[in-house]
Amino acid sequence: METIPLTREIVLIGGGHTHALVLKRWGMKPLAGARLTVINPGPVAAYSGMLPGFVAGHYARDDLELDLVRLARFAGARLVMGRATGIDRVQKRIQIEGRPPLQYDVASIDIGITSSMPDLSGFEDFGVAAKPLENFATRWAEFLTQAQSGATPPLPVVIGGGVAGAEIAMAMAHALRDVARAGVTLIDRSEILTEMRSGTRRAMLKKMSDLQVTILSNSSVTAVEDGAVVLSDGRRVASGFTLGAAGARPYEWLAQTGLDLDHGFVSVGPTLQTSDPSIFAVGDCAHLSHAPRPKAGVFAVRQAPVLFDNLRILVTSDPENTALRRYHPQSDYLKLISLGAKSALADKNGVRLSGSMMWRWKNAIDQKFMSKLRDLAPMPPAPLPQRVAAGVREEVSGKNPMCGACGAKVGGDILTKALAGASEFSRADVESLPGDDAAVLVHGNMRQVISVDHLRGFVADPVLMARITAIHALGDVWAMGAAPQSALSTITLPRMTPSLQEGWLREINQAARGVFESEGAEIIGGHTTMGAELSIGFTVTGLTDRAITLAGAKPGDRLILTKPLGTGVLLAGEMILQARGQDVAHAYASMAQSSGPASRILKDAHAMTDVTGFGLAGHLLGICRASGVGAELALESIPLLDGAMDLAQSGIRSTIYAANRVYAHQVDGPESALAGLLYDPQTAGGLLAAVSPDEAEATLARLRDAGYTAALVGVITEGPATLRVV
Repeated sequence: METIPLTREIVLIGGGHTHALVLKRWGMKPLAGARLTVINPGPVAAYSGMLPGFVAGHYARDDLELDLVRLARFAGARLVMGRATGIDRVQKRIQIEGRPPLQYDVASIDIGITSSMPDLSGFEDFGVAAKPLENFATRWAEFLTQAQSGATPPLPVVIGGGVAGAEIAMAMAHALRDVARAGVTLIDRSEILTEMRSGTRRAMLKKMSDLQVTILSNSSVTAVEDGAVVLSDGRRVASGFTLGAAGARPYEWLAQTGLDLDHGFVSVGPTLQTSDPSIFAVGDCAHLSHAPRPKAGVFAVRQAPVLFDNLRILVTSDPENTALRRYHPQSDYLKLISLGAKSALADKNGVRLSGSMMWRWKNAIDQKFMSKLRDLAPMPPAPLPQRVAAGVREEVSGKNPMCGACGAKVGGDILTKALAGASEFSRADVESLPGDDAAVLVHGNMRQVISVDHLRGFVADPVLMARITAIHALGDVWAMGAAPQSALSTITLPRMTPSLQEGWLREINQAARGVFESEGAEIIGGHTTMGAELSIGFTVTGLTDRAITLAGAKPGDRLILTKPLGTGVLLAGEMILQARGQDVAHAYASMAQSSGPASRILKDAHAMTDVTGFGLAGHLLGICRASGVGAELALESIPLLDGAMDLAQSGIRSTIYAANRVYAHQVDGPESALAGLLYDPQTAGGLLAAVSPDEAEATLARLRDAGYTAALVGVITEGPATLRVV
């Protein structure tokens, strides 16, 4: 079957509730030929409905997080972890902090609001905004731990007396109920809860009084200091945690888009389109010009099916299906307000109920919403033809999808057999030992190292893919102790229109150039072609006066590993929707970390390699075989990426895991999930160096000071070339 070309780019700016639901719908009903992208500052977005419960201690942090990594994988979408800063509507490009602009055909904005108070003196230094929620949740958890241990005064102050401020103040009071001398203060420049019906307001005030929340109405805050909030009348309110919850503020960059705004919020009509028909806006950042409503999550949730259909209509070539759907918000909606403990107040159409039953109702609604976005399973693969060659069904049945990155390599044992009998090098200007990370070319007194690496697209973001591939390719140069010099690129793009080719190549080349130029190297050319999927490779060179090889390790040398293990199992888990988004994001960050500074710190190593496709055990045995020594690894000393151990214990493995075990057969040690990670293939993994025992501790300290999760993991022993794991 011929590959369907990509022809349109749909970009979702922000990971709000509406966009999260669109991702779920897209995974169930994708549109062939359109690529969907979501831009968000991090791998998760917080669900606002469960935030008060988290503050009160009823939910764990994971309970209120929408995992955008998993949602994007389910949807077959690209997740760009970055902060949008603007839209060039003429070029149809979205500016993103720290990366090349991203082009779009149709876009939607769902970035929520902020409670930041940039005009309030000291707030940026000593205050915390209630929104965005992710930062508040992190800061509150840190404060609560310190307050409960007595390390900081248990005195939160909430600035803003609306429903959100009151709800969070009650949650804080409940969370601190057992902490001595705790007290929550709620401050507002006018009266508290004036937007509520009188009966509901009285009930809320009574509950706050029961929780001993101190209310300061008609009080203006003039400054936030370390440990205090200063009022206009000169009073100072002691504060161990100052939260800004005073109203909803739009993000400032929206004003630079040229879109029609209402008090900074993006104006939209019944179809959720802005003044630019190719851009939609939803959620709290949008103003419904045809039917103004307060900022509430219920509207965002109900906008999702309308947005989903309208996005598809705009990029579909069906001339008979051009009428966009219209969004009709309800005139009133159910308000379920947490009251600190597992109790809630329900209010709709003047009917008010409260108590534990309302909490259970609210919890059921929240959990149902989260289940929609959590209960994800990989879509089944296309069925095989009725007749296939012998062995096909056995090869694909019961197996996970083929891994990308280094999990897709050919096994070392296969390579050894395939290359057996190759002719010996005869040129005097070529120095090479079997298994070394790079070839060494002699130019007078200088050595030039040269290597090549090529990776299948294991992440949908070409920019992140290019950065990691460049770091991965340079690993061979750094492992030889050389300074990067040049690179040739080899890029295969999936089939797409010329305009998309230009956009993808621009993103890839800018990202790769940033990596190489930061290391003093230059991209001097390359080759680009079209194929079934994205793949990126680089042929790299470097210069050194002394190449560090696999040979040279001495008994007694200490083994230093500069990065944690686990990228293989995390990428395998991510492919089948089993890895946590936060853990995958940390793995990406580790892969994108340059090993250039580490290579320079390890310039006096006796032997060195980078840990990649053959796993730590395979690459360490490569040193042992070349140096005629053995090695001993201290299993508990090996650093691991978050989530790697959990996935290994659940039985998830990269597809090259079994081949790596065959290749590294000279291993004596325990059989456990932790030991199994010694065979996990790494992408852009760390350097493994054998260093003098006299220099090991000082070298390790320098690596950690340089930002590496480095560790002393073992020692070189007398031969034969075996590995003992203890």
